[in-house]
Amino acid sequence: MLKYKQKAGKQSWQEVSGMKINEVSKMYDITADTLRYYERIGLIPIVNRNESGIRDYTETDCNWVNFAKCMRTAGISVESLIEYVALFQQGDVLPVGDKTRAARKEILIEERAKLLERMAQMQETLDKLNYKIDNYYKCVEFEDTKLK
Repeated sequence: MLKYKQKAGKQSWQEVSGMKINEVSKMYDITADTLRYYERIGLIPIVNRNESGIRDYTETDCNWVNFAKCMRTAGISVESLIEYVALFQQGDVLPVGDKTRAARKEILIEERAKLLERMAQMQETLDKLNYKIDNYYKCVEFEDTKLK
C-alpha cells in the first residue's frame, strides 16, 4: 500500500509494509514454508526484514507472491519464473532495461505457448470424458426402458 509521508521536510509517496509471513500465508493460501522456499530459490524477490529479522511483506512483495502462485497454479515452470524474476530485478533502467524487457517478454510468450498447448490437451481429455459419461447416461436410459 502506498501512503503519503513527510520525512525531514520532504514529502513523498512511500510503500508501507507490515504484513508478516503468517498473514501472507493465510491471504494467499500458501504455507509459510512455501513462501520461504519461493524466496530462497528466487521465485519471488528477497523480502525485507524488520529490526528483529522477521520478514516484513509490502504490497509489492504480496504482488510477487500472487504472481508466483498464479503462474505455478497454471503450471508455468519454476525455472522460467526464476529467470523472469532475476531479469526483472536487473531493472527497467536503460541501457540494461531494454535488454531485460525483451528477454522477459520472450519468457512470457514461450510459457503462454506451452500453457495453450496444455489447455488444448486438457480440452481434448474433457471432450473424451464427456463422451464417455454421455454413453453411460444412454446405457442407463436404455436399461430403464427395457425394465418398463
